[in-house]
Amino acid sequence: MRKNRKSVEGRKETEKRNSIGKIFIKGDLLTKLSFLIMGASNLFRGQIIKGLLFLFIELVYLYYMITAGASALVGLRTLGTKTQTMVMDETLGIFVVQKGDNSMLILLAGVVTIFVSVVFLVAWKANLNAAKEAQELQEQGKKLPSFAMDLASYFDKKLYRTLMALPLVGILLFTVLPLFFMILIAFTNFDNAHQPPGNLFTWVGLDNFKTLLLSGQKIGKTFWPVLGWTIIWAILATFLNYIGGILLALLINREGTKLKGMWRTIFVISIAIPQFVSLLAIRLMLKNDGPINYLLQEMGIIGEKEFLPFLSNPTWARVTVVVVNLWVGIPYTMLVVTGILKNIPKELYEAAKVDGANPFVIFVKITMPYVLFVTSPYLITQFIGNINNFNVIYFLTGGGPLSLDYYQAGKTDLLVTWLYRLTTGNTKDYSYASAIGIIVFMLSATFSLITYRFTSSYKREEEFQ
Repeated sequence: MRKNRKSVEGRKETEKRNSIGKIFIKGDLLTKLSFLIMGASNLFRGQIIKGLLFLFIELVYLYYMITAGASALVGLRTLGTKTQTMVMDETLGIFVVQKGDNSMLILLAGVVTIFVSVVFLVAWKANLNAAKEAQELQEQGKKLPSFAMDLASYFDKKLYRTLMALPLVGILLFTVLPLFFMILIAFTNFDNAHQPPGNLFTWVGLDNFKTLLLSGQKIGKTFWPVLGWTIIWAILATFLNYIGGILLALLINREGTKLKGMWRTIFVISIAIPQFVSLLAIRLMLKNDGPINYLLQEMGIIGEKEFLPFLSNPTWARVTVVVVNLWVGIPYTMLVVTGILKNIPKELYEAAKVDGANPFVIFVKITMPYVLFVTSPYLITQFIGNINNFNVIYFLTGGGPLSLDYYQAGKTDLLVTWLYRLTTGNTKDYSYASAIGIIVFMLSATFSLITYRFTSSYKREEEFQ
């Protein structure tokens, strides 16, 4: 703990020493010149290649901003002003398409420019740190490292940076950039009526969030019931699977159970089969005219022309998805808990039996605390995963049964499946879908951060080490 505290304090001290203000105040003329001309300090102190690389980065950025970046940032203000229209070509004597602005491309170009500018600022700060380091080494009378030595350090002391470079670039390009673009879409009126290239979309501020959360419009009246069902579903799906998995693991691992490996294998089969295959098969079986209703009719349990509305009645459909999800999810928890049970010290159980504790007390006082400690992060992850559980709902019920009271949503739709409907339906409500995505993220992140701080995994970590 002391080492960690010292390392944290050391990093804070380094950050203060390398702050932009400190570098400017304590820097000499060459270091101050690096604020305007990247690499100047390194160039004039003999680190030619390093200085040229910084200068090259600055020149490329300036060229990009002059040729495309500046106009892209200006375009973000309006997202386009010229609409695509049909005009008469006097030469051909027919109407031809006159291209207009494309709001999506303008927004994308602006996002890319912001992204490039942030990367440039990181490089600019690295240039200042390098300038200050070169100044300090020169003042101390030490030899400045050559470019080859700097490069070699990235395969030695700074190897972690080399290893993290490619994953970091991938995350920025394929996760952060699209996510930022999607967030901005939530503040526009991008839908089927404002779809480029034929039409333009514009900024509407927080109107989409107001419509979803506060308005009396149909989409606003749909949001709250869907959110309520999403939370109910997440609670039931998470805790029923969790409790069922623990009980199943205890049953299989108890001393009197024979052929433990066989039982585990049987339950793991549901994991091995792709979910979309098993869920679509169950969907066919549970249809009003499916095999299960036919079998019930043949057995005389229901009338010849009757059927159990597993998927066509809202209440039945919701119960069905919860029950089917048990079949899908319990084996995962069973496997996790099995590993935990095998690592609980047997001495604890033996001591409890000597003290006269019954199986229930042993479970509550010994087994459950260990299982809960290890699986608390898993439990939180499962809850968030169930909020975004697209597969079970979409492949089993398709979000149905549909309701005229809802705006493009069914009675079993979660926020994530409703979001999908909004983007693939006739209205193409991309802006509302993006707003819903942001709301789901905020709910998930807030719940995860707050809940984890109250778990035993966070509070009592040292007791279980």
